[in-house]
Amino acid sequence: MTTANANALTARWAATLDGDGTVLSGAGAYVLLALLGPFAAGAARDELLAVAPTPLGLPGSPATRMAAAVWSRSEVPLTEEFAAAVPEHLRGKLTGDPAVDQPELDAWAAAQTDGEIPAMPIRVGAETLMVLASALLVQTAWADRFEDGVQRPRSGPWAERELAGLHRRGRGAAALSALRVVDGADGPLTLLTVAGEADVDVVLALGGAELPASVVLPAAIAGLGADGTVTVERGPGVSVREIEAVDDEPELVVSTVRFRVSASHDLLAHAEVFGLRAATDTGTGHFPGMSPVPLAVSQARQDAVAEFTATGFKAAAVTGIAMRLAGAFFPQLDKRKQVTSVVFDRPFGFLAVHRPTGLVLVAGWVGEAQPFRG
Repeated sequence: MTTANANALTARWAATLDGDGTVLSGAGAYVLLALLGPFAAGAARDELLAVAPTPLGLPGSPATRMAAAVWSRSEVPLTEEFAAAVPEHLRGKLTGDPAVDQPELDAWAAAQTDGEIPAMPIRVGAETLMVLASALLVQTAWADRFEDGVQRPRSGPWAERELAGLHRRGRGAAALSALRVVDGADGPLTLLTVAGEADVDVVLALGGAELPASVVLPAAIAGLGADGTVTVERGPGVSVREIEAVDDEPELVVSTVRFRVSASHDLLAHAEVFGLRAATDTGTGHFPGMSPVPLAVSQARQDAVAEFTATGFKAAAVTGIAMRLAGAFFPQLDKRKQVTSVVFDRPFGFLAVHRPTGLVLVAGWVGEAQPFRG
């Protein structure tokens, strides 16, 4: 049930997306929301438990690493219950001096993601009393690698350009089983599973030419456990033809592009999706189970990155939630904006899925393609 709850959060978050390229980890956010809920009170508790009612435990995975930590100021004593839920080796101290605290948080983010996320997405200030963070790193090599090459689209916004293509050919029923076409609310959706050597696969999802990420990604998540319900020939991007050959064994030819996407998300921009609407109200404290000091959520952000190459897939996400004193006024911290550039000639979504549980670790959307460099 926890996997279903986490995937539902990812789908709701993906439904808010706009723009051409992005990447997110609902699982990374879910870990923190599930930690907060049991220690909250009132409306904040109700909202958080509605989104994340049970803790998320990922079975041991050679392709996935997940970590969490909590930092707090000395003037914010932790309750025995919360201290028991967060072992001492996962707890750190905040000094109240951003020049000291920020580098420590940034170093943790970089260490947990092998440098893929070099800094904590939230910025601490003198008013920051507590920080909760999670880090997720996913890395897998393909069971069958691609060959680097050129892709020259014949139509669409990148027609006649030379793009950094990836190509491979598979034979037999096993190869064909990786391709499914499911019927979404907005038409057929093509799903291609690219199997990893370990226990994480990446599912590429292609919808109709005009469908945005906010439609394709939730439909892809809903279609993960479904068998193909639409004739393969009707799938977007799919064509079937007969050729003369020396045998009658069917083949599947896959052509896609290399991509690297990154994004910075302000979770409070869609606070209702994450059950954080009430928790940001500074009129009263919302987490008496964490500390007798009245606390409210002041920031909730995630930075994420994903890269798809001929040999494998790598993604990382760091999610941070900052707390401040409830009932006191602090000026808003400056917002940070990150300009992202993603490459692909025909927008499509992708999901990194933990195979044994079906948990969507990372979801994203690719809208640009890398040029071929020769």
